[in-house]
Amino acid sequence: MKKIKILLAEDDDLNRTNLAEMLSEDGYDVTTVSNGEEAMDVFPRDKYNLVITDLKMPHVDGLQLLSFIKDLDPDNIVIMITGYGTIESSVEAMKRGAFDYITKPLKKDIVSLVVERALSHAKLKEENIVLRDHLKERYDFGTVVSYSDGMKKVIETVKKVASSDSTVALYGESGTGKELIARALHFNSDRRACPLVTVNCGAIPEELLESELFGHEKGAFTGAIRSRTGRFELANGGTIFLDEIGDMSPSLQVKVLRVLQERHFERIGGIHTIDVDIRIVTATNQDLEKAVAEKRFREDLFYRINVIPIHLPPLRQRKVDIPILTNHFLKTFNESKKKDVTGMTPEVMNCLMRYNWPGNVRELQNLIEMLVIMKETDDITMEDLPDKIRYTSGQTDTAMTDIEIPDCGLSLNDTIGTFEQDLLCKALHRSGGVKSRAAKLLHLNRTTFVEKLKRYNIE
Repeated sequence: MKKIKILLAEDDDLNRTNLAEMLSEDGYDVTTVSNGEEAMDVFPRDKYNLVITDLKMPHVDGLQLLSFIKDLDPDNIVIMITGYGTIESSVEAMKRGAFDYITKPLKKDIVSLVVERALSHAKLKEENIVLRDHLKERYDFGTVVSYSDGMKKVIETVKKVASSDSTVALYGESGTGKELIARALHFNSDRRACPLVTVNCGAIPEELLESELFGHEKGAFTGAIRSRTGRFELANGGTIFLDEIGDMSPSLQVKVLRVLQERHFERIGGIHTIDVDIRIVTATNQDLEKAVAEKRFREDLFYRINVIPIHLPPLRQRKVDIPILTNHFLKTFNESKKKDVTGMTPEVMNCLMRYNWPGNVRELQNLIEMLVIMKETDDITMEDLPDKIRYTSGQTDTAMTDIEIPDCGLSLNDTIGTFEQDLLCKALHRSGGVKSRAAKLLHLNRTTFVEKLKRYNIE
């Protein structure tokens, strides 16, 4: 394992030698210099994880060295060494970017603790950067493949509005992926380096939700034994995702409206106004326009959050995506569960295509996870499916003429594609998996039939 490199600048020979020995005993690779000028000469030549410098040195002191290091590498960690009577200067150094300071006389346990804490801070900061990059890659919609026109429209909208600060309202049934879209909006925006704070307004009791959102001061109410920072404050600089905002009480809607309008608020029991710079993304599975008409949701708040509405189609309206989602989940759970499930039989895929999926994509994901856990190898067969899927799928196979058009509309291409996939699967099932025979059943030549199977990712 590569050793941690530390640059030590100390003009006192005894202190320099003692501190170098302390650090070496802890397993660090220590480079020592006797003044700030030498440190300025040595620092750019190598990659040091940490710099420890005395505050008082001739010619170039610790503050000058600190400024030099921060100009070259703003993320580098610097610890100051200070003697009695110069603590105020050390505090000033921390204001300029030093991580911490150690007072003389130097004690081994204190030195080890401060250095370990500084390196842990640096490691955490580096991991957060890597995590942000990973999340950005994970939620990069440029790499998402979707056959359905409905989801392609959602993705295109997200790509267009992610970089803006406009408020976005996500609509869709539970399990359609509203939180996934909210994360994509944040991690593809200029705010991705700042927090994404999620609040499920429907899961938190009304009497607690106000404190969760705005925070409270000590003694503001019974049980408030200490001050608490609210979610709006925690999200400053980033994005707050208000999930299931349709469940929010009318009295709390008024206070949220004020934050949207004025971008400031007070904690419960507080007198100081807190300014926030946040982007707001909301989500609901309710029809908010109907809720407004029924006086359950404030009309002014509705128009504040409904700047950019995005409707996520339920899985039953984009069944063209079922094969690709199934294969994606199968691959994911094979890797995480250390299994080798090879795929689905045509009968199983046909059954999945005919099922109505009231729980949407989340229900499909949970099903594939369960199937992979219960199965070791080979294909998933009809016997592996739960009775709910196996016996109700045929009952939900509705004729094309019986399809109802919802208020938000539906994609003609997706609906026709779903019907086409169903026929392809039925033909395969009827022909025992023989493609040439299945093609004849649909009055197609074999090449056209195979191309359609590839298009819909049907194996």
